[in-house]
Amino acid sequence: MTTTRSRTAPRVYTLQVLGHARPAVALGARPITVGAHSSCDLVLEDPQVSRKHAEISIVTDGIRIKDLGSTNGTWWQGSKVGDVVVPAGATVKFGETPVRISAADAPSLPPSDSDHFGAMAGKSVAMRELFAVLEMAGPSEATVLIEGESGTGKELCARAIHDASSRSKGPFVVVDCSAIAENLVDSHLFGHVKGAFTGADRERKGAFVEATGGTLFLDELGELPLAAQAKLLRVLEAQTVQPLGADRPISVDTRVVAATHRDLARMVAVKEFRFDLFYRLAVVHVALPPLRERLEDLPHLIETFYRRRGTDPGPITGDNLEGMRRHAWPGNVRELRNALERAWAMSGPNASFAALRLWLEPGVATQGSSEVVDTSLPFKDAKERWNDQFERRYVAMVFAHQGNNVTRAAEHAGLSRRHFRELLYKHAIVERPPVDDD
Repeated sequence: MTTTRSRTAPRVYTLQVLGHARPAVALGARPITVGAHSSCDLVLEDPQVSRKHAEISIVTDGIRIKDLGSTNGTWWQGSKVGDVVVPAGATVKFGETPVRISAADAPSLPPSDSDHFGAMAGKSVAMRELFAVLEMAGPSEATVLIEGESGTGKELCARAIHDASSRSKGPFVVVDCSAIAENLVDSHLFGHVKGAFTGADRERKGAFVEATGGTLFLDELGELPLAAQAKLLRVLEAQTVQPLGADRPISVDTRVVAATHRDLARMVAVKEFRFDLFYRLAVVHVALPPLRERLEDLPHLIETFYRRRGTDPGPITGDNLEGMRRHAWPGNVRELRNALERAWAMSGPNASFAALRLWLEPGVATQGSSEVVDTSLPFKDAKERWNDQFERRYVAMVFAHQGNNVTRAAEHAGLSRRHFRELLYKHAIVERPPVDDD
């Protein structure tokens, strides 16, 4: 059976000192320091290595090596470097000590055979890869960190994880961290006793106690203040909370699933989010793909929304589907659902898909101008990312327009059948067939 490398695992690398049998050092979301001083993450016993020699961190394009003003320099490919990005597999020399930086193995799972997980739906490889991870994680007690844009279904994902677990009969408590005033975070999460502070005229259990025996879903976790992050970490480790004003802690039995639309790994790198809390939460780390990256799921999603209403969509083709495929979907699946609700209200609850009076927000059709250019990247990298997005979208749309027929799609695109098929594999629009090992 062929397996597809999960795209949801956090990036992790290892640093191995060559010529020594010492254990490798892990490089994750938090930058690490290299040097001779005992406070460094990677301590090198080399007289040519400075006390604080260099800093290593993960960036979009690889691994950043920043020399910290060392006496004898940092070297890569025979050249002295001050600040450079190197690829996985590179060997960098600090003083006279060579260190190889390797990508750690990411977990590998075959895509799920199912086209849904809980209320989440999708037939694309990207979604079935996600379902495969969630099918394994759901029944476990592992904490889960969900990343995804607004409207991709983070709460649906958390609810599905809860329903797939042994805690499904217990409470599912939702806390929106972005909606809590900073001075009330402790009370909201951990509770308070009557009289603990001005205005505390009654006892409050707090979300952890309320979710005991079930699941606590912390939405928009990236908005939580640093001070509250430290307290949250202690609760996760000890499974006890101490309400404000209470004399003693209270035991809890709560599984935590957290979600954010922000890049927590990047926040860790700039010290806006605690690295220890990040790793405590990201035992299972999943990323929900935006709808614009899985337009091949549109017919299945439309049919799913119709079936949940108990009605038949009829053929999901024609101008309405073409218009949806040209749309950028900045609001993702939530926007799709709302667009259908609006169309049903204007066309009648039993209208077929082809008969819908469909109206989409103007000015956001995917004609190129709708894409957001990442100006934080150098020109070459930003252009490559733009071209990659165009290539994937073009191939997915042409393939869908031609009824998922490779020959017709290749002819329409003016490409050879083999080239077009390789593009389908490259962008995970279809799954590469198993390789015969015999």
